Amino acid sequence: MTISPDARTAEERLQRMHRRLGGIAYGGDYNPEQWPCEVWLEDARLMQEAGVNLVTLAVFSWSRLETADGIYDFGWLDEVMDLMHQHGIGVDLATPDAVPPAWLIAQHPDILPELADGSAFGFGSRQHFDVSHPVYRQKALAIAGKMGEHYARHPALMMWHVGNEYGPVSYGPWADKAFRKWVQTKYSTLEELNQAWSADVWGQVYSDWSQVGAPAQPRTWSNPTRRLDYHRFTSSSMLEHFKAERDILRRHTPDVPIVTNFMRFYKNNDYWAWAAAEDAAALDIYPDPREADAHVAAALNFDLMRSLRGGQPWMVMEQATGAVSQWPVNVSKLPGKMRLGSYQAIAQGADAILFFQWRQAKGGTERYHSAMVGHSGPNTRIFREVTQLGNELKELDGLTGTRSAAKVAIVFDWDCWWALELGNSPRSDLTYAQEVLRLYRPLFDANVTVDFVDTKSDLSQYSLVLLPAAYLLTDESAQRFEDYVSDGGRLVVSYLSGIVDESNTIRLGGYPGALRKVLGAWSEEMHPLAGEGEEVKLATADGGTASASYWTEHLHTDGADVLASYDSGRLAGSPAVTRNTFGKGTAVYLSARVDNTFLESLLFAERQAAGVQPELAAPPGVQVRRRTGNGSSFLLVLNHNDAPAGIDVGRGGTDRISGRPLQGTVELPANGVLVLQESATDETSR
Repeated sequence: MTISPDARTAEERLQRMHRRLGGIAYGGDYNPEQWPCEVWLEDARLMQEAGVNLVTLAVFSWSRLETADGIYDFGWLDEVMDLMHQHGIGVDLATPDAVPPAWLIAQHPDILPELADGSAFGFGSRQHFDVSHPVYRQKALAIAGKMGEHYARHPALMMWHVGNEYGPVSYGPWADKAFRKWVQTKYSTLEELNQAWSADVWGQVYSDWSQVGAPAQPRTWSNPTRRLDYHRFTSSSMLEHFKAERDILRRHTPDVPIVTNFMRFYKNNDYWAWAAAEDAAALDIYPDPREADAHVAAALNFDLMRSLRGGQPWMVMEQATGAVSQWPVNVSKLPGKMRLGSYQAIAQGADAILFFQWRQAKGGTERYHSAMVGHSGPNTRIFREVTQLGNELKELDGLTGTRSAAKVAIVFDWDCWWALELGNSPRSDLTYAQEVLRLYRPLFDANVTVDFVDTKSDLSQYSLVLLPAAYLLTDESAQRFEDYVSDGGRLVVSYLSGIVDESNTIRLGGYPGALRKVLGAWSEEMHPLAGEGEEVKLATADGGTASASYWTEHLHTDGADVLASYDSGRLAGSPAVTRNTFGKGTAVYLSARVDNTFLESLLFAERQAAGVQPELAAPPGVQVRRRTGNGSSFLLVLNHNDAPAGIDVGRGGTDRISGRPLQGTVELPANGVLVLQESATDETSR
């Protein structure tokens, strides 16, 4: 393989890969070591039939690649790599460090992670390692180096896949030692540490660094800032290991993209930091088919992945063709839903549609997890759908590399998430992801494209920013939101925002302390509603009515206008929702969990005032997204309803799936999809 001098940035590496693949990446995890070699040729033939152009190899193959300490056997993998290349199929080659082999655990049993209660995480699953263990790191880097050297010039190599679903947390002696070192780097003195951790509370003062360790499970409650720092340490420790493998592979293959796979609503790793260290964000996504609106939470994750690298196209690294094996009841996707979900990811910026896995395992834990080729073989509904999709995607040349533009941003921040869910708070049952989803849903339903940002992001390009439960804000972040509003931005803030500083210490002087000035309002007391289904009435400034449940606050205005007041309960007469003019902009504060109808109307008014319009007017359940670039504009229309729906596509264009020219009102069948390459007139008019 000739090293291209041009492929030195993430985007250049990805563009090169997609050119070699011929467009959108399509395929999935392939585990040939689970099958006799006579099946491999049949697999390659079926992959060609299904339009597969990329498979992921060796994710769980450490024990087959290093059969004993320092004894490497790449022979079988060479055969598979060659076979894939002969059939025009590229390889996303994984480093297998997610599954340390039994012989390594037998030699070094302390590689196994230790749980918070002191018990060992035994061998027999996966992710059974403490990432801080020096021998684990040494052996993982060694096999990465061997693979990088061995396959650097193999023509099938398209991408590197480092590890798998990083995330195991350990509280054992190696993690303990690494955490102590991390803490010493973060806090230069013990006095600074004791101050940050509020160590005088419950007499937890440290007088020597040797006393500092991982927050293993105590008799009762544990210091929240110590646990917050452990979240930070765990994410950065795993990322440090990923980077070490990445750097080894990069030296061998500077023009090959390097990624790992993220997970849906995954709390342990700060994906903003992780995505910055990779060539692309890649997501494993398994919505529960039993949930009628599962596609909304999936959409949030898709937009988050697209946002993690500034709008760059991302990858679906894993999804299911039918049933998965993780829910209590594993319902298979209905006909058409797998195709619809795949196009939804593409509509929201994905340039790769991959599955776990190619051939359904006949043994092991995931034997009932669906696959592209199931237990019944290729003569099945699912394989026919897989083949239809794969061959449709071949027609979408020009789509890869295109992007979506957004004027609305929602803050999604891992520090906020970690701090909010540490417990011992007014509502320990509150979940950050659900708070974010609640503000995201009305915008999704209205077909408004949304970017996600963290608390450190530049906000200047957005007309409207939403801040859901941003519990932890640094002084710098709070100032950033003030400056954004002062310069003309519109900000919507929900309850439990700006409560604590970077050290998880309450900001005094009234909630939400960090945002009190820009909001022009403050709360003297939090009043979570205790009873299941308990709610209070609200009276709106325009004479209407609304309601609130779950959360309320005793709010006072300090210059803000009142949009809604409590009309019942202990806070009757007090403000509930306010809007403050600050500089050239405005800031809305939701001190209560208002009902959905009021929230939708409020966000509608805010985006109208901000000049934000939907991509296209559409009936309920029809999603519309636009991707532009490469001199083209694509309008993707998806019918999430189980009944036909009509939509006016205006001047229209050519549907790249069917090849038909379309304009005006078009009827989409249930679960139907359009990929409309818009006319040049429409494209240049925007």
